Amino acid sequence: MSRRVLIDSLAFGFEGGSLQGEVPVVTLTRLADLLVDSAGSLAYRLEGCVGSRDRSQLQLQVDGVLSLCCQRCLESLPYAVQLRSLFEFVANDSELTQEELEDDSRDFLPVEKELDVLALIEDEILLALPTVPRHDDCVLPGAVRESPNESPFSVLAGLKGRA
Repeated sequence: MSRRVLIDSLAFGFEGGSLQGEVPVVTLTRLADLLVDSAGSLAYRLEGCVGSRDRSQLQLQVDGVLSLCCQRCLESLPYAVQLRSLFEFVANDSELTQEELEDDSRDFLPVEKELDVLALIEDEILLALPTVPRHDDCVLPGAVRESPNESPFSVLAGLKGRA
């Protein structure tokens, strides 16, 4: 990534910090192999707050469109990114109760003095992408798309008159 955005995870949450901007897709280097085109950018917004048990929290929103490669036809597949994530920071894992570990409404991260926001955004995008991106209706490369109105038995109708 070309430009790093660093925050203190504790201070940002406790002070109710706010940060927003755009991330050029080309700077998301770990996504490069999954993309057909790296043009454009993704908008992000980061809000700090105090959550349960007086812990620092971050609310992350990422919106935009990525151009993934369809794994069936190998053509471009526009994929809408609409991430909404909540992170709560803990000093160590022993602070977490069993109920908190089973709660899927937020993710727990270790406290960091210099949290790389753009790396966090890229991590969240990688986790949100489909395992096998593909169009709802496409064919394999080199295959001919059949007309949906044509019956597979229409060839038999032509043979019927010859007998």
